[in-house]
Amino acid sequence: MNKAYKTVMMQPNDKVAIALMNIPAGSHVQVTCKDQKYSIEIKENIEFGHKFAVKPISRGEDILKYGEVIGLATTDIEPGEHVHIHNLEGKRGRGDKVEVK
Repeated sequence: MNKAYKTVMMQPNDKVAIALMNIPAGSHVQVTCKDQKYSIEIKENIEFGHKFAVKPISRGEDILKYGEVIGLATTDIEPGEHVHIHNLEGKRGRGDKVEVK
């Protein structure tokens, strides 16, 4: 029997979901956000409160969580991969990363 892992994804344009419980590698999770549904195979252990990709994210692309940019991908990230400091560079609070319009 498959365990129903709890996750949250707040906005349809988000690229990550948050684990609301520990999710072991190899698990299959269903992520729902409004009218979008994703079936994701978790590639690495994801601890409670940590992010994992629900969509492919290319190196250099902005990573969105809760509808806001939280950082920049430092490498290509596949769905189900852990998104954390090893593949995300923060942009918030950094004067050298501010976009001038």
